[in-house]
Amino acid sequence: MATTEMESTEHETVDPDSKYPLKVLYCGVCSLPSEYCEYMPEPAKCRQWLEKNFPDVFARMTLGPAVKAPKKDPEAGDVPPAAEEEEKKKQKRGGRGQIKQKKKTVPQKVTIAKIPRAKKKYVTRVCGLATFDIELKEAQRFFAQKFSCGASVTAEDEIIIQGDFTDDITDVIQEKWPEVDDDSIDDLGEVKK
Repeated sequence: MATTEMESTEHETVDPDSKYPLKVLYCGVCSLPSEYCEYMPEPAKCRQWLEKNFPDVFARMTLGPAVKAPKKDPEAGDVPPAAEEEEKKKQKRGGRGQIKQKKKTVPQKVTIAKIPRAKKKYVTRVCGLATFDIELKEAQRFFAQKFSCGASVTAEDEIIIQGDFTDDITDVIQEKWPEVDDDSIDDLGEVKK
């Protein structure tokens, strides 16, 4: 029986000048290592943070977009139109998504309607609670517990409660959420789906 020795061929790229363990500088804006900031949706903010907090590291880093991009001064607010157009054309991906706030163009109005189901059964539809910044899942749980029935969030701003609670629900809403006044609650009565 012949025994053969296997040599391990590990190809490690070890930098002889580096000291291990490595110390990694994390960005205060995107929370990634600073060399990955250029791949985030807003690399300009990361560069500004790095230049403000660690100018020596910023001077050593040679980021391609940092050299090409014009320097933005937050106080001046002057951005060349070509750079602004180029920034709009770029596809933004990955990392923390930018949170877009909902536009409040819808008037603050809560509507209550009774919808017939089958024979003598009804469901109560409550719309418009989201315009008052009320969490719909929380409201759905509250209605289900208060009226001891099933309730669900069905649309973007709609809660369906199983049963006819049109008489009681106005008082319950005003009691639980005082920011909803009596004038902003509209009872539509019985409507078809």
